[in-house]
Amino acid sequence: MTTSQKQIHEQWMQQALALAEKGKGHVSPNPMVGCVIVSEKGEKIGEGYHKNFGEAHAEVNAVDSVQNKKYLKNATVYVTLEPCSHHGKTPPCATMLGKLPIRTVIVAMKDPNPAVNGKGILHLRNKGIEVEVGVLEKKAEKLNEFFIHHQTFGKPFITLKMAQTADGFLAAADGESKWITGKISRQMVHRWRSEYDAVLVGRTTAMVDNPSLTVRHVSGRQPKRIVIDGPYELPKDLNLFSDKFEEKTIILTWNKKASSTDADPMLKVMQQNYFRGEVIQLSKVDGHADLRQAFKELGERGITSVLVEGGQQLSSALIRQGLVDKLELFIAPKLLGAGTRSLINIGINKMKEVAELKESNWTQVGDDILLTGYF
Repeated sequence: MTTSQKQIHEQWMQQALALAEKGKGHVSPNPMVGCVIVSEKGEKIGEGYHKNFGEAHAEVNAVDSVQNKKYLKNATVYVTLEPCSHHGKTPPCATMLGKLPIRTVIVAMKDPNPAVNGKGILHLRNKGIEVEVGVLEKKAEKLNEFFIHHQTFGKPFITLKMAQTADGFLAAADGESKWITGKISRQMVHRWRSEYDAVLVGRTTAMVDNPSLTVRHVSGRQPKRIVIDGPYELPKDLNLFSDKFEEKTIILTWNKKASSTDADPMLKVMQQNYFRGEVIQLSKVDGHADLRQAFKELGERGITSVLVEGGQQLSSALIRQGLVDKLELFIAPKLLGAGTRSLINIGINKMKEVAELKESNWTQVGDDILLTGYF
């Protein structure tokens, strides 16, 4: 491939990636996919992206957008993820593309789904279509990091969101924490909520703050809400258990009585204020719910990403156990001098053991600074 060809391929693939991102928060547990079709003369004749889970894939929408199908002859298709080769909610895209008179398919990355993983590429090549893989691959992987992680490890991608003062406190000595960060930062968190499959808090946060964990200030889907309540003692009049999104709430508990009651629909209905969400039974480890098991259970339910809005204890436990994939840390230009530290006892005692963030970067968000990094 010449330098000129590479630049052209990257230009069209960048457009496909931008299209794919429009599906963020709407297609999970499927990946975000974008597709651009370029004629033999080098003109864009079609484009599309996967808009909603269960609906048409990007390649189908792109082909449907081509007004004059004769221009498909010897055309090049740019797609951000290998075309699927299996029947799911929709027919396989590789089969559909293989029937067209196109010449080339440029793919950003292979699909890690075991049901695909090269089979779509092989099918296209067997149909005489030239296939190139790896154009803007890193960008494609970053875009679908939730999907890739879930497919690879069978559990959701975990992002820990924290907000603290410049001197490292997330709450004042009297327990008050509203508001550490500014309005723009809080609005950003609401956008994140709409993009993740679920939002997770611990029982202390649920009890003290009585959060709704709903998407406000921005438009977007409402994620599932997960609360860790080991002893199953949280009052059922909390927002998580009593508002209009009650059915989207999941309780993680080690209390066997809770799961046995929840498993019997008739017993639930007979309760005066029965819980309409889901209760997941976990093992008890060191007096707490088994977090590793929790994420495995959530992954099996198709939850590919979790945004943790935890307090000191939950955040520290997740880092200590190596369960965090990404950190989003807001630092406000404020000082408290005393109160609740953001982290405590994460299992590090020496500088040589320090946890270093990878791919870290700083972003100004209103008056706050956002540190983003990967573990």
